[in-house]
Amino acid sequence: MELLSETSTLQSILLFGLLKVVLVIAVLMPMISYSVMAERRICAAIQDRIGPNRVGPFGLLQPIADGLKFLLKEDFTPHHVRKVYFWLAPAVSMIPPFLTIAVIPFGSTLGSQNMVIANLNVGILFTFSVVSLGVYGIVLAGYASNSKYPFLGGIRASAQMISYEIAMGMSVVPLFMLVGDLNLGKVIAYQASGAWLIFKQPLAFVIFLVAAFAETNRLPFDLPESETELVSGYHTEYSSMKFALFFLGEYAAMISISALMVTLFLGGWTLPFWGLAAPASSLIGGLIHIGIFLVKLGLFMGLFIWIRWMLPRFRYDQLMDLGWRRFLPLALLNIVVTAAFLWFFQSN
Repeated sequence: MELLSETSTLQSILLFGLLKVVLVIAVLMPMISYSVMAERRICAAIQDRIGPNRVGPFGLLQPIADGLKFLLKEDFTPHHVRKVYFWLAPAVSMIPPFLTIAVIPFGSTLGSQNMVIANLNVGILFTFSVVSLGVYGIVLAGYASNSKYPFLGGIRASAQMISYEIAMGMSVVPLFMLVGDLNLGKVIAYQASGAWLIFKQPLAFVIFLVAAFAETNRLPFDLPESETELVSGYHTEYSSMKFALFFLGEYAAMISISALMVTLFLGGWTLPFWGLAAPASSLIGGLIHIGIFLVKLGLFMGLFIWIRWMLPRFRYDQLMDLGWRRFLPLALLNIVVTAAFLWFFQSN
């Protein structure tokens, strides 16, 4: 009987886990598609032009047209490339953002199910370990293309990722010194019972936000692509669905890093005046929490898009100087100050 009970429990866990994965992907893929459309419309508004408005009412079917265009274009592989790595690189770039989403709590509960795919005790460590894998696809694309400009783009991407990943990792250390736990659900609970961590750690938020732009290769940190210098950088030789995977991977990375910032600094699915006291046990309460999380995520996505069309690209020496000589010392100083603050108040 005990064996049957354990088997049924395991089956239910696997079933609900698979259902969460399917639902998250079903929401994430349209978000990626319509993020591209939102960027095109916002860009058009900033540049005082119309933007996509022909396909469907208000251009809402434009992402479907773009998807069909990628599918129907010729999948051309140049003869001079290293073919196996050339085919593998787009998939390697696409996978890490989806894995990152797995540990981020996007809601409280629906019934008895927690709205997180994998509730890990070391969620933030898992997140940073997976995020760091994203650069391998870019470096692999630059190497496999066997061409000058993609190779330079891959080298730039690896240097940029290393430079800002250190500052990004150190910026969140004071948060976990305050929370006392690496579980992302506990981080949300800590903020629900008090102030959001953006108010307690504004310097950490600024460092993390700027590093997020660098990690996702968005302007003003898009040096690995840099059309004016490197044609299109690491994906110069790519076309059709291979290029689409890089394109989708960039926006998926923006969504996953935005979701992480919402969780770490903006209280996740909570509101300052509502917090954990909301009727999370009810279906409506759980859906409202998911809606709150998605609205916050949308605000960060809007910021990513707005910054791209408002700021010029950094020179490469400015990018490195900002990462190593500005943000890294500031992140270390923030850790020391937070540790001294906690020691002083706990000793008294």
